[in-house]
Amino acid sequence: MCGIWALFGSDECLSVQCLSAMKIAHRGPDAFRFENVNGFTNCCFGFHRLAVVDQLYGMQPIRVKKFPYLWLCYNGEIYNFKQLQKQFGFDYQTLVDGEVILHLYNRGGIEQTASMLDGVFSFILLDTANRKVFLARDTYGVRPLFKVLTDDGFLGVCSEAKGLINLKHSTSLCSKVEPFLPGHYEVLDLKPSGKVASVELVKFHSCKDEPLHVACDTVEALPSAGFDLETVKSNIRILFENAVRKRLMAHRRIGCLLSGGLDSSLVAAVLLKLMKEININYPLQTFAIGMENSPDLLAARKVAVHIGSEHHEVILNTEEGIQAIEEVIFSLETYDITTIRASIAVFHLCAPGYVCFQAPSPEEAAEESERLLKELYLFDVLRADRTTAAHGLELRVPFLDHRFTSYYLSLPAELRIPKNGIEKYLLRLSFEDSNLLPKEILWRPKEAFSDGIASVKKSWFSILQDYIDQQVDDLLLEKAAEKYPFNPPKTKESYYYRQIFEKHYSGRSSWLPHYWMPRWVKATDPSARTLKHYKSATQE
Repeated sequence: MCGIWALFGSDECLSVQCLSAMKIAHRGPDAFRFENVNGFTNCCFGFHRLAVVDQLYGMQPIRVKKFPYLWLCYNGEIYNFKQLQKQFGFDYQTLVDGEVILHLYNRGGIEQTASMLDGVFSFILLDTANRKVFLARDTYGVRPLFKVLTDDGFLGVCSEAKGLINLKHSTSLCSKVEPFLPGHYEVLDLKPSGKVASVELVKFHSCKDEPLHVACDTVEALPSAGFDLETVKSNIRILFENAVRKRLMAHRRIGCLLSGGLDSSLVAAVLLKLMKEININYPLQTFAIGMENSPDLLAARKVAVHIGSEHHEVILNTEEGIQAIEEVIFSLETYDITTIRASIAVFHLCAPGYVCFQAPSPEEAAEESERLLKELYLFDVLRADRTTAAHGLELRVPFLDHRFTSYYLSLPAELRIPKNGIEKYLLRLSFEDSNLLPKEILWRPKEAFSDGIASVKKSWFSILQDYIDQQVDDLLLEKAAEKYPFNPPKTKESYYYRQIFEKHYSGRSSWLPHYWMPRWVKATDPSARTLKHYKSATQE
């Protein structure tokens, strides 16, 4: 996890523009570099480093003797860089996993490069020999990337939007900052003036397609094919364990955020199993947060005892949560209600599948799942990145492994739907006989994270409503659509968040195309606790 920033064709003094790069200093507390591009005095790179891999030679932009005309700034982890080296005979000059991007590009161009990377990434690649600039982002947008491109060819690129919104340009204030689409790469021509012109934007991978890098995966082919239940369960276990194994790649210690829910508990349990197998000699530390005796804290304790992790708890009180709201919104760069609610606890913790829809049919459930995956970069993935990056931490997400997700999505829709009112039924069933987790955790009903951290008697949702009701009066809410015509707030809570967002990012409301809300239910609020089937599940 790092912060990347670059400008091409700046009309303003780069030493002044560089101040914008410091807006993302939290993403890389270990080191900072600002470097001009040879022969282009108005082009530059900025890089904030969190040294997770190759702490000695990992500074960026990466340049190697073999390709003196290539400049690379990237954020992410490429898990198959050693497999690619073996397959293609690459001669690496560093231990940095991202160096493989240079070798792949030299071998087969940008399309092969983006398609063969197994990992999470966003990058800026400059080829001064062919006068090209390339931007790319991983399938799910796990690593963030924003850009601004003016009509006259001034390009700014950054890990977070806050690093671009105050850039100056001769023709205008750079206003149209927008997220770079996940699963895409863009090709731009670099003119002698340092300005650029977009040539094409290409989608290189879809979440349903098996990725091209399967050929050099550690699990090259699944031992059995077909959709009979035992085969499917076995394949799910193999691919999930492989997804966790890949993410052990680091030169620093790895820990787990543990809510006591199915997903985080499975990750922690499999991770600890693998650490023992490869003789990692430090204890796995797990971290949980919640209010006193909250469901998540109690469940996380059970998991930690069962798997034998070194467990830590952070007790969150109401005042701390409320005080963090503005800083959370500034970090997130969004005003989406459920994203903000769920981020507050993780944000506070990092400082020291949801029960949300019942689809009318398996086919519609499958379609909705794919839509949610495509929009992860706007909600869940955004939350995961910003809350950890704000404190110089790197988060890894095995459930978004390309191989795992493409296999799961290839299964018949009727296999993937909830059974007997239990969501993620197939995933739970796949690990039922593994003894990785206590049965009551493996089959624990899903808690919305923003609610699981509080008591059942009074949710985080209710706590927020009580506070915000005193901050926003009825008249303000009545006129909300006049003041905020795009995505107008419908509740006092959404109005309160929108006010804070506009304070920091005025006029940028289009960054959020729509609020996250569950489908197929008559919901007026994104909290799972407001849904009938959530209540019935948690009260059984």
